[in-house]
Amino acid sequence: MQALPFSPRGFRSVAKNVGIRDETLDFTVIVSDVPASAAAMFTQSRFCGAPIIVGREHVANGQLQAFVINSKNANVATGEEGLANAREVVRLVAEELGIDPTDVLPSSTGVIGWQLPMHKIRQGIRGIAKELREGELHISAQAIMTTDTRPKIRACKIGNATLVGMAKGVGMIEPNMATMLSYFVTDARIDPKTLKECLHEAVAVSFNCLSVDTDTSTSDTVAIMANGLAGDVPLGEFRRALREMAIELTKDLASDGEGATKLLEVTVREAASYEQAKRVAKSVVNSPLVKTAVFGADPNWGRVAMAIGKCSEQEDIMPEKVTIAFGDLVVYQGQPLPQDRLPELKAYLQRSEVAIRISLGLGESEATVWGCDLSYEYVRINGEYTT
Repeated sequence: MQALPFSPRGFRSVAKNVGIRDETLDFTVIVSDVPASAAAMFTQSRFCGAPIIVGREHVANGQLQAFVINSKNANVATGEEGLANAREVVRLVAEELGIDPTDVLPSSTGVIGWQLPMHKIRQGIRGIAKELREGELHISAQAIMTTDTRPKIRACKIGNATLVGMAKGVGMIEPNMATMLSYFVTDARIDPKTLKECLHEAVAVSFNCLSVDTDTSTSDTVAIMANGLAGDVPLGEFRRALREMAIELTKDLASDGEGATKLLEVTVREAASYEQAKRVAKSVVNSPLVKTAVFGADPNWGRVAMAIGKCSEQEDIMPEKVTIAFGDLVVYQGQPLPQDRLPELKAYLQRSEVAIRISLGLGESEATVWGCDLSYEYVRINGEYTT
C-alpha cells in the first residue's frame, strides 16, 4: 500500500508483528509529539473488552497522546487477568514513550476469550520508541486488520491542517457507539469539548448507520486526537471534513464486509422522524433475504416490502403511500413493477453498488444506512474463524 500524500504534523507511528497469532502485522502504536485534545466513543455491549474499560477511564479528561492497538486477539471475556494485561500494555508503552500512562488509549480486536500472549507483547514493546516513523500511518492501517481484505485509510487537508482516518472491521458489524475500530488524527487545534461534539455528530451519520451482520462487537471504538500543531482551522470545515471522511470509511467497511461482493446503500425518505427512517432502513439492510437477493441478483423486490412491514413502526406505515426503487427503477408505487420489466431490475442488481430508495409518504425526515450482500463466503469465513 502506498504512503499517504500528506500526514499531520507531530504524529509518528510504528506497526510490527509481535507474534500474537501468525506472522502478519498485529501491533501498532500511533503517538503525538505533544499531548492532544481527544475524544472517543465505545461499544455499548455489556460484554465489552478489557481495553474498553481502560480506554473509557483514560479519555475521560479529553486528553491523549497515543493509541496502542493489537489485532488477532480481542482481550474480551478474559476476567481480571485480561484487565491487568490491558493496563500493563498501556504502562509499558507509556514507559517506552516517556508519557503519562493515562494518555494512552488501548484497543484490541480479534478472537474473544483468549488471554493476550504477554511474553510476546512485552518483547515487542521493548525499544519501540526508536522504531517510530513519520508518514507511515498507512502501515498502521494494515496492522489493525483481522479478516479485512484491504486496509481502509483516508486523508484530507483542512486549510493548513491535515486529517487522517483509518478503520477496520468486516464482520461482527452493527455498531452502536454509542469488530469495528476507527482512529482519526489531526494537527488542527480543536478543544476537547468541541472535538467530542464533532466526533459524535460524525459517528451518528456514519458508523452508527453501518451493518454487515447485525452483531454488535464487544470492542467497537472510534477515537480522535487533535494535537494543534497546525493551528486553528475553520470549525465548520473541520466538522464537514470529519463527517465526510467517516462516511467514506463506513462505505469502505461495508464494501469489504466478510464475503461481500456488493455495497448496499438504503435510503428512507419522507418518514415521520429520523428515528423511523433509520429503523426502516436498518430493517432492510439487515434482512438476510434482502442481502441474499442482492448477492444473487434475484429481482425479488418483495423482500424489501417484507422488511419495511416488519419493523417496529409498522403501525404508522401505509403501503398505499410507500414507494420502493432500486436506483432509478421504481418497483412499487401503489402497484408492482410489471413482470416484463423484472429483467431491468436483475441487470441493475449485477452492479457492485446497489442503492435501494424508499419513500414512506409520512413526513420530511430521511436516513441512509450502508451494508453489504450475504454470500457463501461469509459462512465459510466465520465457520473457520479460529481454525
